[in-house]
Amino acid sequence: MSGLFSAIEISATGLTVQRKKMNTVAQNIANAETTRTEKGGPYQRKRVTVKAAEENIPFRNLMDSAATKLSLTNERHIGGRLKSRTEEGEVSKVEGNEIEDPASSYRLVYDPGHPDADTEGFVKLPDVEIINEMVDMMAASRAYEANTTAILSAKEMANDALKI
Repeated sequence: MSGLFSAIEISATGLTVQRKKMNTVAQNIANAETTRTEKGGPYQRKRVTVKAAEENIPFRNLMDSAATKLSLTNERHIGGRLKSRTEEGEVSKVEGNEIEDPASSYRLVYDPGHPDADTEGFVKLPDVEIINEMVDMMAASRAYEANTTAILSAKEMANDALKI
């Protein structure tokens, strides 16, 4: 059963990251025309980066744990032969962090009547492309659906296991 709970936990982490991505895309779209921020200057596009969380479990420890659990059911299942292929491999959790996109800048638009126009009549607008944001939102939405399906599958397997 712990494997099913791990699968649900992994998918739940995926749901959290994808929800954060969708919220960030919505924030980018909402601020696509924002010319003034608290920092001064136009809004800077944000994105979510995903990286391994700090609490990594070495792969060999995971394999040793699996070997111990399997040998408890029947020692012939493993026979002490379960070894990790790479000693450097790790199993880890992930976290998503919202950051300002370092590649994002601004675009100049000629609008001399705008209150934030410079002396030459140009306004600095955020470098937010609505089409790209919509593509990012669709990708996050599909990944969210996939994680939801994985959780439902794990729940069904747990339910079926209880019926045996």
